[in-house]
Amino acid sequence: MTGIREPIVKGNFDLTVGKELDGKNYGTGGCWIYQPTGNKSKVLQISLSPAGSKQEVEWEISQGAKPLPEIIPGAIGHYSQDGSADNAQASAVLVHGLNEVIVDLIHGVKGRDNAADAAALMELIAPKLIPGATPTTEKTRD
Repeated sequence: MTGIREPIVKGNFDLTVGKELDGKNYGTGGCWIYQPTGNKSKVLQISLSPAGSKQEVEWEISQGAKPLPEIIPGAIGHYSQDGSADNAQASAVLVHGLNEVIVDLIHGVKGRDNAADAAALMELIAPKLIPGATPTTEKTRD
C-alpha cells in the first residue's frame, strides 16, 4: 500500500485507558510508519483517540467523502483521496462511540486507488483497535 519495503515502524496502543481513567470504553495510541532510508519521512499514520464525532463524519460525507461500509455495528466512517488525482495521499476515519480511528496514508503509490487502500486497512484494524467492538459478520454469497 505504501510501496516501501522494510519500513521503520513505531508506536503503541492502550485499549484500556478509558477504563483506567474514567470507566468509559475508549483507547488511545498511534502507529507511525517511516521510510527506512534517506530523510525517513512518514508514509503512514494510524491514530486512536476518544475524539469521535458522528456529525463530523456525516459532514465529510456531505462534502464528497465516500462512506465506509459497515465495519463495526453502530460505527460510521468515511474515506477519501486528498487533493488531485495525482496526489497519492488518502485517509479513512471510523467513529464508534467515543473512539475514533484514523488511517492517514501520506505516501501511497501513484496509479493505485489509495483511498480504497486506506479503507481496506481500516476494515482490517478497526475491529482490533476499538475497545469492545465486534466486527460486522461477513456477508456470504448464495
